This record gives sequence, structure tokens and C-alpha cells, in this order.
Amino acid sequence: MKKTAQDWSPSFRYTMGIVVFIGIAALLIYAREAVRMLVIAGFIAYLISPAVKFVMERTKATRIMAVNVVYFSALIVMIGVPSVLTPIFFDEIQLVGQDLLDLSNQINTFLSSPINIAGYVIHLEQLGASLSNFQGNLLTPLPEEMLALIESTSINALWILVILTSVHLYMTEWPKISKWLIELAPEPYQGEVKELYDRLRNVWVAYLRGQIVLMLVVGVVFTIAWLVIGIPGALVLGMIAGLFTLVPDVGPLIAAALAVGVALLEGSTWIPLSNFWVAGITAAAYFVLISLKNFFVRPIIMGRSLHMNEGLVFIAIIIATILGGIMGALLIVPVLASVAVIMEYLRRRILGLSPFEDGLGEQFRPPPEKYKEKKIKPPKKDKRKS
Repeated sequence: MKKTAQDWSPSFRYTMGIVVFIGIAALLIYAREAVRMLVIAGFIAYLISPAVKFVMERTKATRIMAVNVVYFSALIVMIGVPSVLTPIFFDEIQLVGQDLLDLSNQINTFLSSPINIAGYVIHLEQLGASLSNFQGNLLTPLPEEMLALIESTSINALWILVILTSVHLYMTEWPKISKWLIELAPEPYQGEVKELYDRLRNVWVAYLRGQIVLMLVVGVVFTIAWLVIGIPGALVLGMIAGLFTLVPDVGPLIAAALAVGVALLEGSTWIPLSNFWVAGITAAAYFVLISLKNFFVRPIIMGRSLHMNEGLVFIAIIIATILGGIMGALLIVPVLASVAVIMEYLRRRILGLSPFEDGLGEQFRPPPEKYKEKKIKPPKKDKRKS
């Protein structure tokens, strides 16, 4: 007689679940650099995925055809635009770089001697020496470090290849991947998971797409502002301001410091004032423009979907910048917003409430059982003839 497979006992299922969880966690920790690159690839794929949908709707092309058109067009733009703009902005890039180097030298000179403020002497010579050593090591690498530099460059080239391949994979297979992830949940709860997925997607749409639009707006506005003031290298500084907007709060501050530093060294091409006053005008212009961005432009572009405390956001960005660099600072805000959505869902589920606050998802709750009272039927009459 053929034996049939038996279901696993609850204890064995729980044990295997824990083993699988520990194995996945260990793999993620061991391959954390690869995970980081895959996250970057997913971020890039998500940003350009609307173009795939647009091509599919307009041309009735298959998904693979639309992905290939968008993917290779994006590659051409990423390679072609810097190749075209670099010769145009070469002089300004060189000027800004030289000004930053001069500014660093002046800071070193300033810190090389004790600072006297109202009779109090502050010694920052050690800080100046550290800055000087860092600058020297950065600009003039030692011969024995060249091999490590070449090795690092080769590894980075391989990671770029991994990212480019992963982007194409994500864009091509994402419908299947998302469906598979949703189907990991038990069947009665897949509707809730799908709704939760849609809400998380809306969070990332509101943040990431808004940040891209904000980057373009800030780049154009600050370029115009620096051109009006007459700061040398205005185009490059404006592009830096727009690009650094991707890192909220911290990025614009760094971009403003660069612009003020260039103004302090070079002054204005037409304003007949000292460099100090030109730098002051630059700082004031930055303060006005960044305030308009934070209070008017950003709420309009970003919408009201991310209700988060500004102090919490600032602290999280600083910590993410220290631990994860630019990519960590870029992703920390939508990650926090996503965690808030998930925690609210879990809280309501634990308390036995509707899965979502607005009542959506109530249709996913299994209908309550209806118990009917059993009616006792009277005994049948004996129809036998007496």
C-alpha cells in the first residue's frame, strides 16, 4: 500500500521556520554589501519604472520591449549627458575646485595659531594639522596605496555591473516578484498584504518622485540665483545644490557652504562690494530660497502623505549619513515612513481592530460565523391504523 505524505507537526513547523529565519538573517549579514547594491539597484529601477508603464500604455508594447527601450535609453542619457556637459563646465569645475582648495588652505592657516576671543584663547592647532594631513593624503596618494586604489576601482566596476544587471532584472520581473512576495502570506491574509503593499508603494511614490522633482526645481532656482549675484561657477554650484537636495536637510546646508566659500574667495563678477559682503548676500539668498522651499514648494511637491516630526527626521538623517553614507541618508525618511505604516497595521491587528484606520481592508476580514438555533421538530404522528 502506497504511503501518503503527512503534514508536519506544529512544533516541527515552528522549528523549521526559526531555522529558515536564522539562515536568511545570517546570509543577509554576511552578504550585506551585496544587499546594499541590490537595494541601490531596486531604488534606480523604481525611479524609472513609470517610464516603462508609459511606453507600454502608449505603444501597446510588451513589458520586455518597453523595459529594453527605457533601460538602454537611460544608459545612453547617463553616459551621454556627462560627456557633453563636462567640456562645457570644465572651466567652472576647475574654478570651483581651486577655490575649495584655497579655502581649505586658508582654514589650515587660520587654525595653525591660537584663536583669541575676548581674552579667551582657543587652541585648534591639532584640528588644523589633521585637516592638512587629510588633504595631503587625499590629493597625493602614496605609491604603496596605488595597488589598493586599483583594486578598489576594479571592485567598484564589478559592483556597477551588478547594479546595472539587477536594474534590468527588477524592471522586467517585478510583477512576478511582487506577486510571489504577496503569496508568501497565508491565503486568507493575502488581500490585507496586497493592501499593505499598495500603501507602502504610495509612501515611496510620494517621497522619491517628489524628491526628484524637488531636485530639479532647486537646481534651476539656485543656478539662477547665483548667476544673478554673479558668483563664479554658478552653473556648477546650482547643479550641486539640486543634487544635494536628494539628501534632506544636510545636503542643502553643504551646498550653501560651498557657495558661500566660493563667494568669500572670488566675490562677485559685477557687485562692487568686498568678498565678505558678497558672501553675506549669498548666505541671505540661500536662507530666503531654502525657507521658501521648505514652507511652500516642498509641501506642494511632496504632498501631505509623510507626517513625520522634523526633529526626528533630522536626527535620523544625521545617523543614517554616519552609518550608511549618502544612500542611507537618502533612504532613511521613506524607510521610517514605511516602518510607521507597518507598525500601525500590526498595532491594529494585535488589538483586534480593522487592519487599516480608514476602514479599507475590512473586506479582507473573514465573515463571522452565523449560528442558527436548532429547532426541535415535533415527533411524527403514527399513521398506522389502530
